[in-house]
Amino acid sequence: MAEQQRDFAWYELMTTDMAGAAAFYAKVTGWEANASPMAPPGMEYRLFGLPGQMAAAGLMPLPEPARAMGVPPHFLGYVAVPDVDAAVAQAVSLGARVAIPPTDIPSVVRFACIWDPQGAAIGMITPINPPPDVKPDYASPGRIGWHELYSTDWEAGFGFYTAMFGWQKDHAMDMGPMGTYQIFSSNGRPIGGMMNKPEAMPVAAWAYYVNVPGIDTALAAVQANGGQVIHGPAEVPGEMWILQGMDPQGAFFAVVGAKG
Repeated sequence: MAEQQRDFAWYELMTTDMAGAAAFYAKVTGWEANASPMAPPGMEYRLFGLPGQMAAAGLMPLPEPARAMGVPPHFLGYVAVPDVDAAVAQAVSLGARVAIPPTDIPSVVRFACIWDPQGAAIGMITPINPPPDVKPDYASPGRIGWHELYSTDWEAGFGFYTAMFGWQKDHAMDMGPMGTYQIFSSNGRPIGGMMNKPEAMPVAAWAYYVNVPGIDTALAAVQANGGQVIHGPAEVPGEMWILQGMDPQGAFFAVVGAKG
């Protein structure tokens, strides 16, 4: 577990239509949505992943309290920590607010969710039966390969996350009128970027990019299956292309892949 601590370790899509979301992401990312043998009794929960590979993310209904608050469908990322309770206490001391207090999924994980001081939601987990030490797989097809924070103040946000998880600054890019894009690393590997959110974006939020084989194929699948393209395809360093959009249920999503 040591390599995984302070890295993103899990992701969930919370949606208003599990069947519709499963069908959409099957076309766009190639994910299958299979039943989870570890789902709590009475809870709908499926595992997203490419056929024959380990699960990349979970799929579950958007909880009723969140719906009542007007929270839209969304992806949520979880960072692995040694002790969720201690991490939540530390986050609160640094100005975060608790969205979901530390909670057990019996025999699986203890988890919590917070809003960082700028308002972006992020989860934290501690596995109850930790797996062997492995490096998170960010590069393979079908995995989430990049993590992007759109903040009201990315510099303050970076200070919060480096205090919480020990993330380090990598290189920064000048985005012109959009400001600075600060790449950050965990355990010596670049895993994402932070920037100030556009004015049109209503709240601070994290975005998670799924690796796809070809961006043009993904674009066609989004357009043919009820999704909405918000940005892209756009070329990024490393001869890769990104696309951001909204799925048919209203969740923001992003993909990254080569041209084609």
